[in-house]
Amino acid sequence: MHTVETVLLVLLLGALTGIVSRYIRAVPLPLIQIALGAAIAWPQSGLHIAFDPELFMLLFIPPLLFADGWRIPKREFFALARPILLLALGLVLFTVCGLGYLIHWMIPEIPLTVAFALAAVISPTDAVAVSAITRNLGMPEKTMHILEGESLLNDASGLVALKFAVAATLTGALSWGDVATNFLWMSVGGLAVGALLGWGFSYARSTITRRLGDVAATQMVLLLVLLPFAAYLVGEKIGVSGILSAVAAGIATNFADLDRSSYVSERLQTEGTWSLVEAAFNGAIFLLLGLQLPSIIGVPLHEAGHEWWILVGYVAAISCALLALRWIWITLGVHGALRSAHHSGKMAERPSMLLNLATTFAGIRGAVTLAGALSVPMLLNNGEPFPARGMLIFLATGTILFTLVMGSVALPLILRRLPAPGEPPTVREERLAREAACMAAMSKLTLSEEEIAAHTPEWAAMHQEVMGHLAQEYRNRLQLLDDGSGIAISLESARETPEIIQQRKRRYVLEIEMRLKCIRAERDAVYAERQRHRINDDSLRRIVSELDMQEVSMRKRLAVARRTAGMPAP
Repeated sequence: MHTVETVLLVLLLGALTGIVSRYIRAVPLPLIQIALGAAIAWPQSGLHIAFDPELFMLLFIPPLLFADGWRIPKREFFALARPILLLALGLVLFTVCGLGYLIHWMIPEIPLTVAFALAAVISPTDAVAVSAITRNLGMPEKTMHILEGESLLNDASGLVALKFAVAATLTGALSWGDVATNFLWMSVGGLAVGALLGWGFSYARSTITRRLGDVAATQMVLLLVLLPFAAYLVGEKIGVSGILSAVAAGIATNFADLDRSSYVSERLQTEGTWSLVEAAFNGAIFLLLGLQLPSIIGVPLHEAGHEWWILVGYVAAISCALLALRWIWITLGVHGALRSAHHSGKMAERPSMLLNLATTFAGIRGAVTLAGALSVPMLLNNGEPFPARGMLIFLATGTILFTLVMGSVALPLILRRLPAPGEPPTVREERLAREAACMAAMSKLTLSEEEIAAHTPEWAAMHQEVMGHLAQEYRNRLQLLDDGSGIAISLESARETPEIIQQRKRRYVLEIEMRLKCIRAERDAVYAERQRHRINDDSLRRIVSELDMQEVSMRKRLAVARRTAGMPAP
């Protein structure tokens, strides 16, 4: 099949499976997509796609990780940095060492360095799979933030460990000092490159849009979509982690967005574009994983002549050991950090053995594991085949499927037994932010002496009437936290004179102008609340999205009202 046709088919199937998953809520979307991919690739005449790991890592991983870094609540990310780093770095090292020796002991035909490579491949968790399975299951909010932060960072640590395990297999030598030095360079360098590119893009964007405003919104969104690819390529080119570079670029861009409250069109287009990119790429990733299954499963059967049940036993044993190591590390190494975060108010849910168990089963593997396994070279430096490469790929793929299925089965059962959470702190924070926005809007409903002197007494009286109406509406919102979006003003009446009708039309224009002024004051107040760390990025995005939609609607009403009233455009 032609490449273009294949891409279109994968995107089509991704969209269709997304719709189907709405009707089959008991089965997570990634499992549906993997099963469909395997089904259409299994027959001899099925769809077969050559999987290029480098191309896969370039096309799919950077934009998804950039979007995760852009969306993740930064306040919680930095407040919970200690448990996140313990999982993203400490757990990866613990898994590579512990599981590597276990794999070599259990399957002696796999050399120790190759066993370390396999352990490194299956050490990173997958953010896409975790969110797809835990959605609507009631995973505690802060725990979910920890899982998101872990999956953002451990891709890089796992792939760096894989790189050195493969290098040790190729050369026959391994220096732990070189490993530590290179890991530090790749991690810090990747974060620095991504942050610099993110801030550089944001500075250039601000310089341009200060002159052009929202006119160039579409072009700015296109450049933003290309930014993660640029960050990844630059990072890989200079020898640092391209994955961390893409993540850091997303985080830096999000921080810069806090100073762009007035660019409504660009913000709305950005949200819509990233939603489309994430939906398309997430579906393509798991479909491609399913498409590789038939070819992957037959390799170890052909290479080493293993019985299928022995291979399945290896997968189950390795996957169970992987989850056991994760549980041990969370219980012994991370539990104290979680308890400290809880006591200091950074984490609402109280750490417990049941919550630790849920966090363990949420360690689901995904696309990065498959790409890392397939990136293992086929030949050694002396031209001989890479030892047990087929077995490594098979076991890594089996681990992905095992953790997906176990997470789908175990997480609903565990989360159902967790104590019912109270009101999340972010709900109260969001409510207080809305109140602050209302107060900021009401503060704009006043006229200075200069403004009164610059207009006619008739206009000033009309302004006072509109101001009283809006002030009462905002007072009602402060009591009920309503959105206050209804406008019920009659513009015409058959019994009114043309002069009264024209006055009402002008009053309507004035009210819309004042509403726009209030909406902008609300939005500025909400951004100020975020800059003071009183709300997180999720709450900011939710409230600002409402205000943006209101402003777009008001702008359209204002244009129509001005034409109706015979008033020139501003």
